[in-house]
Amino acid sequence: MNKDELGSFLRSRRGRVRPEEAGLAPGRRRQTPGLRREEVALLAGISVDYYIRLEQGRGPQPSAQVLVALSRTLRLTGDEHDYLLRMGGQTPPRAGPAPEVPKNVLRLLERLDEVPAVVVNVCWDLLAWNRMLVALIGDPAAKPRRQRNTLRWLFGGAPALLGNHAGLARQAVADLRASGRYPDDPEVRQFVDELAAASPLFAELWAAQDIEVQRTVTKRAVHPVMGEMELDCDILPLPGGEHRIVIYTAAPGTPSHHALQRLRSLSDSGPS
Repeated sequence: MNKDELGSFLRSRRGRVRPEEAGLAPGRRRQTPGLRREEVALLAGISVDYYIRLEQGRGPQPSAQVLVALSRTLRLTGDEHDYLLRMGGQTPPRAGPAPEVPKNVLRLLERLDEVPAVVVNVCWDLLAWNRMLVALIGDPAAKPRRQRNTLRWLFGGAPALLGNHAGLARQAVADLRASGRYPDDPEVRQFVDELAAASPLFAELWAAQDIEVQRTVTKRAVHPVMGEMELDCDILPLPGGEHRIVIYTAAPGTPSHHALQRLRSLSDSGPS
């Protein structure tokens, strides 16, 4: 259980629920948006004092039933619900991410020769990639290992290919928080502190405490050779660890699909 993070998350979500969404009259004397603490307690079926202590990081570990009731009251999404349970200590701690990409995953990357694909960890470090990914964004191996990171690109001079900067930035930060590794994982905590100190935008998005696991995202960008492209990025969890594979595709018959086909031809004709 992480009492401070649980309390902070409850406060942020309480402020986002309008009284009318919870079936309450808006009233005229509300000085702040969202629900009052006593309203959350009433709707969740717990005492006001207990709820206040939870928000202040002083309460005992809540039961799963209490957390579910709070999740329902605060109208949490599925990802936010899972995050609330983890912060309340109702799921077992996750094992640390495996440092190496399994060999079977490397073989899978080799077989995905028609589309760009890359393996990332919870911090969005690029761990392994195929030739098509190199053709799409350049060779990550040409960068220092520390710089092979999507979040560092987004918040410290992103390559033009990333496009749609504001939306991608919000989604990436929400995904990082949804992993449940902050603040218990020292490496993730250090990573967050570093980005927050370097980027006011990251600090603002992190403070918003959005929770959303990325599964599919559309990127619109301009490739230096192929021109404008619109790519669907499917982010698939890999079994047995925290790694995920990101696969870039385009709808058949579209200009972006034809651009990927031309990119493959160029990749095949390049040096091996």
